Amino acid sequence: MTVSDTTAPTRFGEALRRLYFVRFAFALAWAVLVFATAGAAGPVLTALLVAYPLFDAAAVLWQLRSRHRDPASPRAAERVNVAVSAAVAVALGWASTVSPAAALAVWGAWAVGSGIPQLVAAVRRRRSGGQVPQILSGGISVLAGGAFLTQGLQGSGDIAGVGGYAAVGGVFFLVSALRLGALLRRTAS
Repeated sequence: MTVSDTTAPTRFGEALRRLYFVRFAFALAWAVLVFATAGAAGPVLTALLVAYPLFDAAAVLWQLRSRHRDPASPRAAERVNVAVSAAVAVALGWASTVSPAAALAVWGAWAVGSGIPQLVAAVRRRRSGGQVPQILSGGISVLAGGAFLTQGLQGSGDIAGVGGYAAVGGVFFLVSALRLGALLRRTAS
């Protein structure tokens, strides 16, 4: 292996590790804000609900752009994730003005729709390291999304559960960042 063969994956791995730390911090802060405002429907809740999928889309888009030099890496699942997250931000903006139950149903559909590509991307990227938590996160996203969708369709307006969902997702990003950092240190040795 040449030096250029080893530095590109290491740079991407390091960038991915930093992104996972940022995603952890955002998810935790967002969850705290949702827990604090979950009982009050209105513009603050709408802004929070729209912000999360927009941040998700931006993070995945940044991840895609950081790998632009690697034409062989799979990108379809991540592109789907960006498109779905952007569309969901619009849908959540509308649904949250209808009712918390409508917003919960949209959130659930999004969790399923983004969990599947996350799962696919993590499985494909498992050789990069630190992906087991992302595989678990994608799977949990699908399951939790199904539960949120069902609750929303049944008229439940308890939106606080999405805060817990985001916090758990943030923990998965933290674990991925830590595991990827350990793998990068071993590879550098």
